[in-house]
Amino acid sequence: MPEPGAAGAAGTAAVGGPDPDADVQGPTAEPAPRVRLRLSRRGVAVLSGFVAVLLGTVCWLVWFSSVLDVRTVTVSGTRVLTPDQVLAAAAVPLGGPLERLDTGAAEARVAKALPRVAEVSVSTSLPHTVRVRITERVPIAAVKGADGQFTQVDVTGVGFATGPTAPVGVPVVQLALSAAGKAALGSFPQQVLVAAAVDVAKALPAAVARRTSSVVVHSYDDLELQLTDGSHVLWGSTERDSRKAVVLNALLRQKATSYDVSAPDDPAVRH
Repeated sequence: MPEPGAAGAAGTAAVGGPDPDADVQGPTAEPAPRVRLRLSRRGVAVLSGFVAVLLGTVCWLVWFSSVLDVRTVTVSGTRVLTPDQVLAAAAVPLGGPLERLDTGAAEARVAKALPRVAEVSVSTSLPHTVRVRITERVPIAAVKGADGQFTQVDVTGVGFATGPTAPVGVPVVQLALSAAGKAALGSFPQQVLVAAAVDVAKALPAAVARRTSSVVVHSYDDLELQLTDGSHVLWGSTERDSRKAVVLNALLRQKATSYDVSAPDDPAVRH
């Protein structure tokens, strides 16, 4: 007969079954095989032909057809000039494909025909528009010539417009050479003297420039401002123009007949 202890142990083992704390591992799933799509030579040829036709159609539509042609030209940035003047200068042809427009050539035509234009940009905008943007030159002085005509000059010293009158609020540059100024014309010719006067006008604050009727050149180191109220300013040479302008702006708070900023660290006022 089996021993009671052995039977009990065997029965316990049979009844208890597997250990619940033991790790149970099922069968490992294998990764699905990758499916590679391969085109036959004929498929590649068909696909390539389709892409070529698509690209060709797009190129034709953009570069050769009238689907995206030039129908409208807009102008912005005009102040003195009119949009019609800019349009005439740009001479943008209507009806041609938009993307074939030579924008650089249009910009060059505007710059050549309109000296008043400081900057010009011509761009295209799908589906049918050309945009012309300009920046006009702003006069800071008007140079009076021997013929009585006034040439407007901008901050870069470029003369861009000539007429019988000077713009309102812009100082007029005048040559009234003294004996010393005439004697020094070999070293300081008229164009140098005019450029010096323009530099003075450039240095003036806007409020002072509006009160300045003229910049008179007696010699290279003897310039004078005539103000609209009848007073005048002894400016001297063009050295330290910026400092002189600041000092003059402060002195003009006083009512006087004469202001002297030729030595800006030691200015003077005469009543």
